[in-house]
Amino acid sequence: MGWPAEGCRRRPDGVPCTRPADGAASRAYLAPMVKAARPDAPPISQKEVPAEVSGPPGDARNGAEIIADYVKRLPDKPGVYRMYDENGDVLYVGKARKLKARVSNYAKSGGHTNRIALMISLTRSMEFVVTATETEALLLEANLIKRLKPRFNILLRDDKSFPYILIRTDHEAPQLAKHRGARKAKGQYFGPFASAGAVNDTLNTLQKAFLLRTCSDSVYEGRTRPCMLYQIKRCAGPCVDLVSQERYAALVDEASQFLRGKSQQLRQTLQAEMEEASQALDFERAARLRDRIRAISAVTTQQGINPEGLEEADIIAVAQEGGKTCVQVFFFRAGQNWGNRAFYPRHEADSSEEEVLSAFIAQFYDDKPAPRLILTSHEPEQGELLAEALTLRAEHAVEIRAPRRGSKKALVDQVLQNAREALGRKLAETRSQAQLLDGVKKVFGLERRPERIEVYDNSHIQGTNALGAMIVAGPEGFEKTGYRRFNMKGADAAPDDDFAMMQAMLRRRLSRLAKERGEGAPVPDLLLIDGGKGQLFAVLEVMEETGTTDIPVAAVAKGPDRHAGREDFYLPGKAPFRLPANDPVLYYLQRLRDEAHRFAITGHRARRTKQMRENPLDEIAGVGASRKSALLKHFGSAKAVSRANLADLEAVEGVSKALARKIYDHFHE
Repeated sequence: MGWPAEGCRRRPDGVPCTRPADGAASRAYLAPMVKAARPDAPPISQKEVPAEVSGPPGDARNGAEIIADYVKRLPDKPGVYRMYDENGDVLYVGKARKLKARVSNYAKSGGHTNRIALMISLTRSMEFVVTATETEALLLEANLIKRLKPRFNILLRDDKSFPYILIRTDHEAPQLAKHRGARKAKGQYFGPFASAGAVNDTLNTLQKAFLLRTCSDSVYEGRTRPCMLYQIKRCAGPCVDLVSQERYAALVDEASQFLRGKSQQLRQTLQAEMEEASQALDFERAARLRDRIRAISAVTTQQGINPEGLEEADIIAVAQEGGKTCVQVFFFRAGQNWGNRAFYPRHEADSSEEEVLSAFIAQFYDDKPAPRLILTSHEPEQGELLAEALTLRAEHAVEIRAPRRGSKKALVDQVLQNAREALGRKLAETRSQAQLLDGVKKVFGLERRPERIEVYDNSHIQGTNALGAMIVAGPEGFEKTGYRRFNMKGADAAPDDDFAMMQAMLRRRLSRLAKERGEGAPVPDLLLIDGGKGQLFAVLEVMEETGTTDIPVAAVAKGPDRHAGREDFYLPGKAPFRLPANDPVLYYLQRLRDEAHRFAITGHRARRTKQMRENPLDEIAGVGASRKSALLKHFGSAKAVSRANLADLEAVEGVSKALARKIYDHFHE
């Protein structure tokens, strides 16, 4: 008996398979992406998994023999292959111009590196997706690597979304805003920017130079007189008709030109207008134009790396040392430096700069538009194929080039120096972090150096807006992608029982961990609880319930008068103890606890602020934005609405008798 032809839901021996998706699900997931990259591409097909390849437990065949059995049935077509271990966990995702020729290399008995040899030995099954071209295979490979995070692939980590500037065009007075996430709003998007700070700096310039509004639509609609931004010359005041629609539209067009790199032409136009206004003795208008010109000019003079002739490009430099790699990316758009960011991909020690660079580019631009020019410090593997794939995705020509001389080479060298310095700092931090984790191991009597520490804390005010928080730390420092918040409601938000609240949070976390543990979910090497003996015993009860008693746990409580430096540490079955006041491990544990507290209190304040802003009218079905606005204008406040009688409610425009009864009953039941 072999695998089902459409992927794997259950192994031949009846044991459920933990593969991410079966063949049909893979095709459904991948097809839209290929169509987006190449609209005329034929439908994606998947090679049927051969029979009698992955046998029941005890199968004597090794990985190379299993792979060789697949090779017999593979076509000489481009595609993507996935390799799985005996638990159905993905080991590797690769692409090939000819699947049969590429996969047959794994079936050979020798000539492999230690890493590849280990991967082959662990392989127990494979899956294949046939594509129309090798370019499509490259796009699919990058997407699957990011989604599945295979053990033996080079992985881009810390791939957070980048902020953009958005000029919304779905309103009579387009809004200037910072945007992050899916592009659902109608308008023009400019970016990416390396950080929120870079966006804020550019927004500040745009407000000074083009006077576009940044307020929300609700604030805009409610204005009867201009706000402070108009007074300090940061807005043209379209909300109260202080600028005509035609003139405001012209300002929007000028801002768009500036963000597209036409700042020089725009500056010349404004200078001509300023001279014209000055000659006409309209000195007030001339002064306003002068201030706008200064704001535009300040952009280029304030930036450190801002070469002439580089309108739209990303510069990517790779530095390696000690088996680690830093990839530094500088963003240039509209002839301006929009910031930089450092990345530290996960890879094996024997991966070359060219390999890492190629994998990074493919994964980095999987979910963001590529610029027309990418300058690199090294020649990436299969650079021409990468450029072709990015061109298909971006719908404009993309060039990848490693300059050898001239100003662009000097610029790449400067970015490479940034990468080397960032890597040096990272390696120093990693070495220091390793020493601290060795200290944590010794303090709490752990069997090995902890790779994942989870820290828990609660935050509430007399049980209201109760929230639990978990932060994660490891060899790379704080792992913010692993942070979680737990909303406490009902019985979980016990106002007078912090122990019960801690139990409720850990019960949710550990119950889920117990279910996902066999599926490769990360297991903490230490649970650190903010609290004393009571919290520790409460957590131990939950660990007994969930069958997770093998995970080490400790509690940390501030000493007398909550004095930092006199913390008491509690371990199961041991007397509480303290660490020396100057112990670096104590400082590290304090940082972990304080980070958990910061994360918890930030979430609590956000919930409390949201609750304060909520209007009781929002809870009534049938009362939308327009009717809520009509009710508030008629009565003045939600409290006055709650006191109104039926006749008064029916008198409000847009409120029917049925809705008036519903509103009245809502406040009087």
